[in-house]
Amino acid sequence: MFLKFLICFSWLAFASPALETKPGCQETCGNITIPYPFGMGDECSISPWYNINCNTSYNPPTPFISTSNLQVVKISQTEVRVSNWLAVSCYATSGNLITNIPAHINLSTTPFTFSDTRNKFTVVGCDTLALIKGAGDISYTSGCVSLCDTLETLQSETLQANKSCSGLGCCQTSIPKGLKMFSTQVGSLDNYTKISSFDNCGYAFLAEHEKYTFEVSDFLYTNFLNKAKNVPVVLDWAIGEDQTCEEAQSNVTTFACMDNSECYDLDNSPGYRCRCLNGYGGNAYLSNGCQDINECEDPNNNPCEGICNNTLGGYNCFCPHGKHGDGRRDGSGCTSNNKEFPILNVTLGIGFGFLFLLVGISWLYFSINKRKLIQLKEKFFQQNGGLLLKQQMASHEGSVESSKIFTTEELELATNNYADDRILGKGGYGTVYKGILPDRRIVAIKKSKIVDESQIEQFINEFVILTQVNHRNVVKLFGCCLETEVPLLVYEYVSNGNLYEHIHRTRGNYSISWENSLRIAAETAGALAYLHSAAATPVIHRDVKSANILLNDNFTAKVADFGASRLVPLDQTKVSTLVQGTLGYLDPEYFQSSQLTEKSDVYSFGVVLVELLTGEKPFCLKRSDLERNLASYFIVSLKENRLFKLLESQMMNEGQMEQVVAYSELAKRCLSLKGDKRPTMKEVEMELERLRKFETHQGDILRREESMPLLSEPSDLYSVGGSSYTVNGSGQYSMDILSTAFTPR
Repeated sequence: MFLKFLICFSWLAFASPALETKPGCQETCGNITIPYPFGMGDECSISPWYNINCNTSYNPPTPFISTSNLQVVKISQTEVRVSNWLAVSCYATSGNLITNIPAHINLSTTPFTFSDTRNKFTVVGCDTLALIKGAGDISYTSGCVSLCDTLETLQSETLQANKSCSGLGCCQTSIPKGLKMFSTQVGSLDNYTKISSFDNCGYAFLAEHEKYTFEVSDFLYTNFLNKAKNVPVVLDWAIGEDQTCEEAQSNVTTFACMDNSECYDLDNSPGYRCRCLNGYGGNAYLSNGCQDINECEDPNNNPCEGICNNTLGGYNCFCPHGKHGDGRRDGSGCTSNNKEFPILNVTLGIGFGFLFLLVGISWLYFSINKRKLIQLKEKFFQQNGGLLLKQQMASHEGSVESSKIFTTEELELATNNYADDRILGKGGYGTVYKGILPDRRIVAIKKSKIVDESQIEQFINEFVILTQVNHRNVVKLFGCCLETEVPLLVYEYVSNGNLYEHIHRTRGNYSISWENSLRIAAETAGALAYLHSAAATPVIHRDVKSANILLNDNFTAKVADFGASRLVPLDQTKVSTLVQGTLGYLDPEYFQSSQLTEKSDVYSFGVVLVELLTGEKPFCLKRSDLERNLASYFIVSLKENRLFKLLESQMMNEGQMEQVVAYSELAKRCLSLKGDKRPTMKEVEMELERLRKFETHQGDILRREESMPLLSEPSDLYSVGGSSYTVNGSGQYSMDILSTAFTPR
């Protein structure tokens, strides 16, 4: 009898509800539960930093962390959510700053850290940039820029991007682990003067990123403040004042983890936390806070198929009489016991079943396999944009007659099943393989990465562009294949690598001569001029760089890689796009305005001209701050009359000084910060062809002079006539001799 009483008493103890607050302490402040180790008053919290001040002057009462002005929104066993702080700047239509509010939060002396997994630094606005700076134990600086030109563009792009912070109207960036202090301030590029009709304020804040969804209405000051106050900052907290679990357990008096709990260390902040053991639930910081979970309580949703018996911290499963097994739903369950096992019936059933299975598999194999293959090819055809390609081909009827749709078998044979030794290179959009077709033609096969819809559109874009292009200095497209998981392009093989490799000697010690440099530049300019004006539909390449200029064995230039290109309607001169390009070659005007024009290609080509002339990379972190960006350094060198210190030695030795000066002036014009001050690609092509004719003209003069008696030796290797070449104080060069050289006789 006494034993039954003890059993009943123990089950009553198990069934008692789990505690969250220290006994005798207030459980809630307003609508918010305050679980231990937090509490209202020194006797109800584990330490002063976990003391919550319940301010009853609010309705309903509002909790604050007592040692700070942090307003508590929610407290859990791992996180504390508090109200955030906003940095704001607003401008009048004239561009004058009318509101400027920075934000700063310091948790350096607290057990709290900003959660790096829950929070993100967010910037909202259409002409807004903001930096976030951390100090104390973690010193770092980060930030982002949010731009947009028109409200219509923002609305359409935002709709396509699912209202995410992608850089148009809103941007986000992560924070490091263990951050305890940050400050931020909002700035602007043009003081909102270009977009003041729909946006004149910018905002920056650190908050829980899953709680914030960007909307165009957020540009309104009042709307944003009402919305932002409901987006909290998430703080991670820890116990133990920089102690690990091992260190804390050595002092039983101060160790915070109670019965039926375990201690675990944190990787994002110093200290430790406690949690209930498996099979227990409740508050691990309170005595008897972790109570047994009765897994058998719900007869329709427990882990046992048979009989469930709850135990402290676990449970046992049994099968009822007449059945056998482990009784678990995730195990063997319970199976009825048979007095006699029907061996003969089971043997015959298995034998006949196996026979019918073999016959069925043999009969269905070929038809099912063929059907699956057809379905798979149809799936890949649609997945790779086949329907879009058909529409594009129909709209450009006649321009793709010579293109072929290859089968998967043809390209696998051509590339030896895409062997690693056939790889020619890898880029942002995929891998290029060398292939040999049955007619012995050598081709390059571009295998794109597994892509989403936007990348499929880039693939179709490149295919349609190349089928419309017919120019000796643009790679020729032979066809494509859409029957594979990733789309494939087949185009002519260019055997001698790309211009970048030759300039920077990654393919050996060969250096391009001045004559070849001029010819490559002229051929590339001709190809781009053709794309801009002579093609059926104008094309802006958008990624002109030396790595996208291929060279054959005769060093003939071939412009390649049209994955980032845009077709321009005949009635337009510019296109609004998301900024795309390569660092060092990117047009600064396009980067700032997102307005893509033909002059953007001109700027990038100007960088290639300087790259050819100097042998330097367009952007290199190993160079000094002044020299890091080649285009800027080149312009400064021209202005300060230091051009020849920057030139590649071979260009100094081979090139005529007048040519080098004219070439440099052309590059300088191409690199103008304003697009309307740059020449067109046709003008660039004509200028380069004139320089090549000047090279030939000078060669004829030299040959005639060599046939005459040698009367005297020149005193200077680079000497020219007194009036032919001058440099004035501003670094400007006289071109008199060039105009004379090109004057018809």
